[in-house]
Amino acid sequence: MHLYEQQKIQIYNTLSGTKETFNPIEEGYVGMYVCGPTVYSNVHLGNVRTFMSFDMVFRYLKHLGYKVRYVRNITDAGHLENDADAGEDKITKKARLEQIEPMEVVQRYTVDFHNILNTFNFLPPSIEPTATGHIIEQIELIKKIIDNGFAYVVNGSVYFDVHKFNETNDYGILSKRKLEDLIHNTRALDGQSDKKNPQDFALWKRAEPQHIMRWPSPWSDGFPGWHLECTAMSTKYLGDNFDIHGGGMDLKFPHHECEIAQSEAAKGQAPVNYWMHANMLHLNGQRMSKSTGNTVNPGELLSGDNNFFSKAYAPSVIRFFNAQSSYRSVLDLTDDGLLASEKGFFRLMDAINLLDDLKADANSTFDVSQWRQSCYDAMNDDFNSPILIAHLFEAAKLVNQIKSGDASLTSDDLELLKKTMREFTFDVLGLVNITKADTGTDKLSGAVELLIQLRQDARVNKDFALSDKIRDELAAKGIQLNDGKDGTTFTTN
Repeated sequence: MHLYEQQKIQIYNTLSGTKETFNPIEEGYVGMYVCGPTVYSNVHLGNVRTFMSFDMVFRYLKHLGYKVRYVRNITDAGHLENDADAGEDKITKKARLEQIEPMEVVQRYTVDFHNILNTFNFLPPSIEPTATGHIIEQIELIKKIIDNGFAYVVNGSVYFDVHKFNETNDYGILSKRKLEDLIHNTRALDGQSDKKNPQDFALWKRAEPQHIMRWPSPWSDGFPGWHLECTAMSTKYLGDNFDIHGGGMDLKFPHHECEIAQSEAAKGQAPVNYWMHANMLHLNGQRMSKSTGNTVNPGELLSGDNNFFSKAYAPSVIRFFNAQSSYRSVLDLTDDGLLASEKGFFRLMDAINLLDDLKADANSTFDVSQWRQSCYDAMNDDFNSPILIAHLFEAAKLVNQIKSGDASLTSDDLELLKKTMREFTFDVLGLVNITKADTGTDKLSGAVELLIQLRQDARVNKDFALSDKIRDELAAKGIQLNDGKDGTTFTTN
């Protein structure tokens, strides 16, 4: 019998606004799609938090024995922000500023994205499709929507007719917004837009002469709308109706709302059974913002090279910090919070590292089976990692009591305790077993290795200024890089 047959998960479904028992479409299989990054810059720490939450969901589903097809896309096609009628997309803008090809921008920041996620011990998704690799599918999807009467063509661009769709469907079903309110709160068109109504959104945009990223279509040489790619890729790999769609809270409207509308308009059915949204990451009580300077990127947090934190933190400490809050809660990243999480993390690791030294006894003073089920109960309750961690700390206390002779377990109970602690700590939460000695006091070897990799990527991309800056900044902090025929190593002063 599979674990998933014994453990029933409750998922908070944004669509219904309630927790629902998870029943996959096909027994034993789960299809899950999560919106990935737009690769025009280094991955944002808030995005890392979202992906980390869904990595934990992925891990738990696999732990229960489900066969999971996890699809997380890469947005490598330049889109106009918020489906604007004019302007410059972020990838093209970066390419123009740096005088390189757009796909050089895409390659650089896709590599950065993967490096960061590898550093945090993410499992790779089953499929990682790209928007540019699915232009044909997006064009075919647009054709269906036009044929079904929910889109119109103007001057080589194609727009989704929200008002027409809302006559027979519910535009706003996910975000709980009413079209009448959207109309009331939207300024009238100034006559320069091709849209019939301000609420309509682009399925295909005719490319202006200066727009670099463009593809031929029946309507014009242009590029797809932002919302379209996820509908095309999710349904291609998971089917017209699949189990779970995840993403950040900021994507609920308009992105995910538009995904639902596109799927229903093209295929006549709702695409997703369970919508999950991870909440925002704040920094010192305020939203992260480049404009205000209240921001830190993952590399800066790992290296300690920032103005917000007193030291560098190991990737697993940051991951542990994230798991101490529900994925649906706003998480405030502070130095005090990370310091407290670091202490808790090492307390848990110390207990796990004592497990093999414990001796079995004839009697058990602790009900391990009941405790084990409490760990499952926590994760079954909408992946409640904070409660799971509380149970793991309870086990850590027990380990120390057994070590001091104040508690005892039989050999069977001791083996079950070892198995359960390791499974939930490493397999489900995705933590890596390190000690204080592994991290050092101020120089994290993992962070230095990350910077070495980023430096190597910079050299491959002929960004020698960045390469030299990484070397010189590390040297200034007492870390000497040594380039050799077998790669780059480092020594500390």
